[in-house]
Amino acid sequence: MSLPPPVMRRLMREITQLKNSPPEGIRVQTSEDNMLDLTGIIEGPEGTPYAGGYFKVKFSFTEEFPAAPPKCRFSTKLFHPNVSSSGEICVNTLKKDWQASYGIEHILITVKCLLIYPNPESALDEEAGKLLLEDYASYCSRARLITSVHATPRVRPVEFDVPAAGGEASTSTSASGSSTPTAKVPTSTPTTTSAASAPAPAFTLPIITRKSSSPAPFPPPHAPPAAHSLPLKASPHNPHNASENGVAPASSKDRHVSPSPLPLGTADANLTLTAKTSTVSAQAAGVTTGTKAVKRAATDKATSGAEKRKKALKRL
Repeated sequence: MSLPPPVMRRLMREITQLKNSPPEGIRVQTSEDNMLDLTGIIEGPEGTPYAGGYFKVKFSFTEEFPAAPPKCRFSTKLFHPNVSSSGEICVNTLKKDWQASYGIEHILITVKCLLIYPNPESALDEEAGKLLLEDYASYCSRARLITSVHATPRVRPVEFDVPAAGGEASTSTSASGSSTPTAKVPTSTPTTTSAASAPAPAFTLPIITRKSSSPAPFPPPHAPPAAHSLPLKASPHNPHNASENGVAPASSKDRHVSPSPLPLGTADANLTLTAKTSTVSAQAAGVTTGTKAVKRAATDKATSGAEKRKKALKRL
């Protein structure tokens, strides 16, 4: 049997792709003499009674391919509702649902799904279909028994030594423990957690209590004390100190005439401010004295005028 060259090139390209980058749980086997002598190998899916088995599917291409589906059958014996005793497969993809765009990989994936989800309504093996509907435990027990006898080899097929294109390669890498990023993840996680959970250092600021509301200059923390510095001395004229000592503060008029010095200062500053205050007080006293002298002169002048008028009246 011969196929057109375009069909042959398509099959050769698909077979090469399946060998180099196979799907998970699916491999292909070819003959060196005839490339069309193709056999697919399906690994029994986990969680099914076919787990641990390897099932071979034989392909037979006709001249109508790809317009018509190839002939496929199981060459490995298994207990399944949709597989006959001769290995014929009942699936819509190989019958009415076939499309010319489908290929070998699509057929093998569909048959693998049939092992996971059997369809008892279109059963080729009536006994398996009836047992599946009525007693699933007995169905699984019998399917598992036939799988262990006919589909479980002593040695895994060599075709499965080639890693799958997707999940199987990453699974084998993580299982062997050779993946460097996987080993680094647990080491970096505690460091991040401890850094995030470490409490921030608490800083306590010193509390300074002052009697005056005006702050004094704060010296630098490590500055050496000056040789001429003297202890601070509170001014007696500070209204804030007077209120603290129980004395009523001076009126606004007194504060205007006698301004108080700064709240706190050195002794030298207090002496200078006291001298300035004395000068201002003396000037204010001089103004008061001058005012009294003017008033006294005016009074004397008025008195002398009154006496002159009295004398003039007497003369008359």
